[in-house]
Amino acid sequence: MQNPNILGLIAGYGSLPFMVAKGAKKAGRTVVCVGLEGSVDPDLAKYVDVFFLGSVARPGGWMRKLRKNGASNTIMVGSVAKTNLFVPWKILKYLPDWRALRIWYWRLRKVDKRNDTVLNAIADELATGNIYLEDSTMYCKEHLADEGVMTKCNPPASVKEDIEFGWELVKKIGELDIGQAIAVKEKEVIAVEAIEGTAKMIERAGQLCRKGGWTLIKTAKPDQDLRFDVPCIGPDTVKSLAENGGKCIVVEKGKTIIIDKPDTIKLAERLSIPIYGH
Repeated sequence: MQNPNILGLIAGYGSLPFMVAKGAKKAGRTVVCVGLEGSVDPDLAKYVDVFFLGSVARPGGWMRKLRKNGASNTIMVGSVAKTNLFVPWKILKYLPDWRALRIWYWRLRKVDKRNDTVLNAIADELATGNIYLEDSTMYCKEHLADEGVMTKCNPPASVKEDIEFGWELVKKIGELDIGQAIAVKEKEVIAVEAIEGTAKMIERAGQLCRKGGWTLIKTAKPDQDLRFDVPCIGPDTVKSLAENGGKCIVVEKGKTIIIDKPDTIKLAERLSIPIYGH
């Protein structure tokens, strides 16, 4: 029997699953977690009430474990290496269950394999087993980006021009589900995020723009589904930006999660990197 006080958590890599688990526990929810094998940090088990490991290609197992422990409403957060599943046939090496095969070869048979399409197919399949994905930000809203400058250091006028130049461009890229971030300098796009993710794009921008001085602009998609793939930045983003010559981070207010927000902002101030919510 499903219990509305129990929250399911399907967790991949990174800090977000920890933030959701802590927020849900603070709100009085019992957290039942399925950690995706090969991606999840095993320490997450210390922050939830029930913890299982689940194969990335066996969603039927996730569903049984969640239902057995009374969870129906569920949050899915954390990274899984997209390149591992980019080609549908690759899923076969993970010994998929019949639900994974239904997702890949029935739900996705005649459609594209972009992130949103795949994630919506997973959500639809979970719903057939009474596992319903919820807004992934609901237990960490205090970590969402604010409007305007969030650091004590301010972006210079040249960066503000780059922000206005790049904002609509990155929105278009998000609309096409290519990526959610670009690097801009002097009204020229230095790098565009694709399947490799923001971290790798930052390194590439540093290689392409040796003189530095570029700006990272990261947004939500125009019709962002808050159940999954919410844009994030954190301490690692700030450190990498500094190491690769970036001078400002621009994110979308109310739709971007700042991992460990107070610490990330303090680190950005120490490295003289403004964080601006557009």
